[in-house]
Amino acid sequence: VQLQASGGGLVQAGGSLRLSCAVSGHILSINVMGWYRQAPGKERELVANIFTVGTINYVDSVKGRFTISRDIAKNTLSLQMNSLKPEDTAVYYCHAQGSYGFRPYDQWGQGTQVTVSS
Repeated sequence: VQLQASGGGLVQAGGSLRLSCAVSGHILSINVMGWYRQAPGKERELVANIFTVGTINYVDSVKGRFTISRDIAKNTLSLQMNSLKPEDTAVYYCHAQGSYGFRPYDQWGQGTQVTVSS
């Protein structure tokens, strides 16, 4: 599985951005996909994830503002981010976890920078 993230940028507080992650490879082997972020000097944290069976999780700080979605037909994972805050500034990574040939894997896309100005 290969992941290609896009959509980051600079936005003012209160604005919106939409991140996309193009997925290729053994897509049917994916069990869960998600978005993580890492701010300077901080550990990488899970922002939201979506399981193939439909379960969705969000970190508390983004609930009600961010929406994760997966378009199976278009092989994309998206993160709609509304009401952005300066504390959302980070490098965002898409992630996939699954197994292929009974071998589990964790795959990361390259990061995309999101900067929210106050």
